Amino acid sequence: MGLELYLDLLSQPCRAVYIFAKRNGIPFELRPVELLKGQHHSDAFAQVNRLKKVPALKDGDFTLAESVAILLYLSRKYEVPDHWYPQDLQACARVDEYLAWQHTALRSSCTRAMWQKMMFPVFLGEQVPPETLASTLAELDRCLQLLEDKFLKDQDFVAGPHISVADLVAITELMHPVSAGCQVFKSRPKLAAWRQRVEAEVGKDLFQEAHAAVMKVKDLPPADPAIKEKLKSSVQVLLQ
Repeated sequence: MGLELYLDLLSQPCRAVYIFAKRNGIPFELRPVELLKGQHHSDAFAQVNRLKKVPALKDGDFTLAESVAILLYLSRKYEVPDHWYPQDLQACARVDEYLAWQHTALRSSCTRAMWQKMMFPVFLGEQVPPETLASTLAELDRCLQLLEDKFLKDQDFVAGPHISVADLVAITELMHPVSAGCQVFKSRPKLAAWRQRVEAEVGKDLFQEAHAAVMKVKDLPPADPAIKEKLKSSVQVLLQ
């Protein structure tokens, strides 16, 4: 059995892995895992990833969790162009720096913004206190400013003059609040120009394909009671 990727393109890290593999012509078998149906909690999926999260990779008898680890595994195994994860010590360190920062900064605020603005009220039928949403959007704005000032600066891409895995991780995060109607790029011309460069490097068709599902989430019908109960414990943390 060849490479298998367990993904749900509603997940921003899954989108990063999907775009990276497709853009670099890496052959893989897509194994869909529907998060909103709780399929990641199944016993069958736990055999692939005991953490019960996507993305997950299976390469023969080898399994791997965590999106950053998967991206780096693919970049090394398939010897993709160097700019994705540079060999140069300091250029590589810049990519690593962003990947280390984003987990508790941009990732957190983008996920909360999407769920509080759209998923809780529309999909789960739960109203979010206005002050909670306002605080989340303020934190998102702070993280966007850091993305511009600390990482992007006057460069073409997050970690330097060329696109890297850092850019894929960043852009897929930002499309989460965009799908909920947040005007992430409207008043940020530097960020908007960066998005256009990333889309051009990835290819507009692939970019749109990867984000088609999340951009349609707003049209989902309300969750049935069984799904609500299944998701309740795992998503309540997004209200904090």
